[in-house]
Amino acid sequence: MRDTPERGSVWCAVITVCTLVGLMTVAAPSSPASAVAACGAGGVDADFNGDGVRDVVVADPEATVGGKQRAGAVTVVYGGTGLGPERFDQDSDEVRGSAQEGAEFGLSLAQADLNGDGCSDLVVGAPYTDVADAQDAGAVHVLYGDPAGLAANASTSYDQGQDGVEGGAESGDLFGYAVAAQRSASRAPYLAVGIPGEDVGSVPDAGAVDYLSGGTWGWVDQDAPGVAGAVEVNDRFGYSLASTPSHLVVGAPGEAIGAETFAGAFWIFGGSLDTAGRPAPLGAPNQESPAVGVAESGDRYSTSIAAVPMPDATGTYKGGSYVVAGSPGEALGDTEEAGSVSVYKVTAAGVVTTVAPGLHQNLTGTAETAERADHFGQQVAAVVQGTTLRVAAGVPGEESGPEHTDKGGVQIFALPPGGGLSDSWIDPGYGIPGEPSPRMYVGVSLGATPDALLVGAPYGRSGAPGAVYAFDWTVASGGAAQHTYEPGAAGIPAGGTAFGAAVR
Repeated sequence: MRDTPERGSVWCAVITVCTLVGLMTVAAPSSPASAVAACGAGGVDADFNGDGVRDVVVADPEATVGGKQRAGAVTVVYGGTGLGPERFDQDSDEVRGSAQEGAEFGLSLAQADLNGDGCSDLVVGAPYTDVADAQDAGAVHVLYGDPAGLAANASTSYDQGQDGVEGGAESGDLFGYAVAAQRSASRAPYLAVGIPGEDVGSVPDAGAVDYLSGGTWGWVDQDAPGVAGAVEVNDRFGYSLASTPSHLVVGAPGEAIGAETFAGAFWIFGGSLDTAGRPAPLGAPNQESPAVGVAESGDRYSTSIAAVPMPDATGTYKGGSYVVAGSPGEALGDTEEAGSVSVYKVTAAGVVTTVAPGLHQNLTGTAETAERADHFGQQVAAVVQGTTLRVAAGVPGEESGPEHTDKGGVQIFALPPGGGLSDSWIDPGYGIPGEPSPRMYVGVSLGATPDALLVGAPYGRSGAPGAVYAFDWTVASGGAAQHTYEPGAAGIPAGGTAFGAAVR
């Protein structure tokens, strides 16, 4: 049996080592000049209708569609006043193909203006899609933005069974388990697709990334020229992805460091491409390079990754990036799987320095205390406000007692450029609305906007299919959410199963 993430289990997919794991060719419906004029000047992330206001996307990859369980759906909540929320699934007219049981449409999300019309486009991963006879081969869908909303425009879909897409569709590949989309510093758009279950040659589950730019797919794995390391069993290269205009970051939480299996590492790539369409490799940090600790079996470093542009002291962006890596299996002393998060600066050329070698719950003066199986860092999110970096770490294994096992929570850190550290804490019943209950796993789903931290609570609310809460990044411990997104409220379609399992 393949050692890949289990279908339909956002949390269980990573809680144990044994389950770890002109761009587009479709023409826009109007000419580029008229499309840009209609979409506005652009420049606002996740603005799918081009009105200058950021929109929010909430996924329910476990939603039943047309009687097909875990087919998956996404809901777009437009930030302006002109359009109401829209729900998309693979039975929607705007999405190619049809709903497939177990596909988990929406398990991964990304956005960027990929066709240059001024509106953001939405990328949706459905990694458990069957392609021909290949079970769980995976697929990715792109829904194009338009002033009338995503529903007004064409879409396209990709899988490894298509001509031109690198690799071949094989059972358990999980094409689309992670996705990233960006416009580079030179404004060239690209799409990166993680394939953590890909066999490379005869090596099972080594993992790879398909990289689409300028209409050409490039193939990246650890055997590619200049890429550090070597292809190994269970590396899961491409399990996590993040991007800024200067860098693509690829996580491999199954990477072995020496004899330490599932220790984990991540790779940094720049914007220039070689003749095979591959981005330039710039380095591959792990916990021992630069030193932020000791690489140990089961750390699963880079299970989650966030990357944001790094300003200089005046607030000007000059090509650097902050990279945040979660290590949810990290032991703190004798406390197994407590978890930690590391923070780095990366220059445009790829030089890596450490900002914070380890954020965790045993730091002096911080909220909460590390406990066994907290899995701090299972998910991370980050933003820069002014020159202050703010980092959120999901702690889905957090509990306040046996009656609230794995209720979860989120710890938020502020790292000003001059040094120092402050934090706050929210969890169910303490900032997150409602009563705490077992197995809520709050912290498995986080999203970042310039103004808000989005916290998904897809599980554990009795009689409810989940919700997403937007908090100010400067919220005090136990502070209230600014806004709530939930099915059946404020125009959001009712129903679902795990609303908020992914959000951006």
